[in-house]
Amino acid sequence: MSGLKKTIFISDLHLDESHPEITRGFLHLLQQCDSNVDALYILGDLFEVWIGDDNNSNFQDTIISALKSATDKGLRIYFMFGNRDFLIGKRFLNATGCELLPDEAKINLYSQQVLLMHGDTLCTRDVAYLKARKFAHNPLVQKLFLALPLSLRKYIACRLREKSMAHTSSAASDIMDVTQSEVERVMTSHNACYLIHGHTHQPAFHEFHLNHSPALRIVLGAWHERGNMLVWDQNGHKEWLEFSFT
Repeated sequence: MSGLKKTIFISDLHLDESHPEITRGFLHLLQQCDSNVDALYILGDLFEVWIGDDNNSNFQDTIISALKSATDKGLRIYFMFGNRDFLIGKRFLNATGCELLPDEAKINLYSQQVLLMHGDTLCTRDVAYLKARKFAHNPLVQKLFLALPLSLRKYIACRLREKSMAHTSSAASDIMDVTQSEVERVMTSHNACYLIHGHTHQPAFHEFHLNHSPALRIVLGAWHERGNMLVWDQNGHKEWLEFSFT
């Protein structure tokens, strides 16, 4: 990558040992980030599942090493929890050099106020998911879960993934998508006219008016058949870039 200074946004890679091609695509992206890339923002669900920083494996070590190599070279990498990897902890962050963002993070991006979110809390019609999310994000619940043996955590995570997939396949598409009134409420509360998020796997640019002013919601795509990222350069130009894993 060369030319103008730029910032990259990605989300919903769902890295997993069963899809090494996606991992290779992510590692290649890290290698391609040169000095013109001001920052890389990972807006949740970097991993398909994360059951604790102590779950060591060659797969995780490879990704941690690649992230550390990138941050050691000066790349700022910001990470936000998704609905599948919210148990990432300080050990991972220290080992990679990534900087953790809050669930709602407003940044100054080349003089524009931009709100960043994973996007799951915007889906207010998915009541069942939000109840489960509230339970899973309880600090006591997390502490108790992380105290369990790894084998039991893996079993529980597997069952929860199966339940999540069943819920996703049976729920109506409008329930799984964001609620516009919630989008407007959150953007207004942060005084931001731009919002970037993932989670819904429906990449698009949504233009609308917020308090009588132009606003833009950008939805990042999931890494399924192809990789994709949003590139926002210092002149304010926004571009989707897609690439093959092969």
